Amino acid sequence: MSDDLQVKPGITIPVAELFFSASRSGGPGGQHANKTSSRVTLRWSVRETSALRPHQKSRVLSRLGARVTQDGELQIHVEDSRSQTRNKEVACERLKALLVEALKVPRHRKPTKPSKSAKRRRTDAKKARGSVKKLRQKPPRD
Repeated sequence: MSDDLQVKPGITIPVAELFFSASRSGGPGGQHANKTSSRVTLRWSVRETSALRPHQKSRVLSRLGARVTQDGELQIHVEDSRSQTRNKEVACERLKALLVEALKVPRHRKPTKPSKSAKRRRTDAKKARGSVKKLRQKPPRD
């Protein structure tokens, strides 16, 4: 990976801020898994990054709070492939997807009220239902 990571227009993470480490992948795999370090861990410091503005950092830290360590680092572990290079690519794709989702600004909800006709329809439906139930009752004894 020699290129910077383009998250979305206006947000690019410099490759110098991404730290990769490799380790042995878990699970079965025979001789190959026992001698190769194909599992990749991507670490990226959200607090120290120059790619995000302060309000974006706070949004990412709050939205990804459970995934961020106490030091402010986001860690992504990938062991999908037998290739370390492919696992690095997948880790970068996952980081990009996480950031795009975390940086989404939720739309402001405008509180609304039901219209007069909707209220009228609702009460009419309740009255009609009540009259149907009333007709099911046994007639009163005189």
